Amino acid sequence: MNAAAGFCVFDTEIGACGLAWGDHGIVGVQLPQAHAEATRARMRQRFPGTQEVPAPPAMQSVVTRITALLAGHADPLLDVALDMTDVTAFHQRVYAIARAIPPGRTLTYGEVAEQLGEPGAARAVGQALGHNPFAPVVPCHRVLAARNAGGGFSAAGGVATKLRMLQIEKAQLGPEPGLFD
Repeated sequence: MNAAAGFCVFDTEIGACGLAWGDHGIVGVQLPQAHAEATRARMRQRFPGTQEVPAPPAMQSVVTRITALLAGHADPLLDVALDMTDVTAFHQRVYAIARAIPPGRTLTYGEVAEQLGEPGAARAVGQALGHNPFAPVVPCHRVLAARNAGGGFSAAGGVATKLRMLQIEKAQLGPEPGLFD
């Protein structure tokens, strides 16, 4: 597991989120749990031995941008450095495609699988996104089940949280014309 240098918990429109960082970028983001203390506990569980500390300036910038994204500001966060040392190659490929989906747009698990060149891998795409340690920087909420159904969502609140995030982004279902041509 990637070593985290520290973590912080911060308020957003959808609740208290967490951010953990290390020497090579973000090692994890936590979407809200039931309340701030639950988010804090989840961060301690995910990053044992890591202390909650004030975010250094580079990480505070990420906190500010995530907070803005969750308030409806369209920031794709593409330049945010993620430490994917412990992420499998397949998951990295899935996350790269998910990161390319602009705020307010969606794809289906099948469409992501097609972009991977593995059209039968929709279920594997869903599993990869279910293990996404970087949501919403890797915006797994923008990937839906077939026929644009919500599909699963592993964050607290499940699909309701996913749909709320899409509502905040004023999501239009489907890829932007020409996005993946």
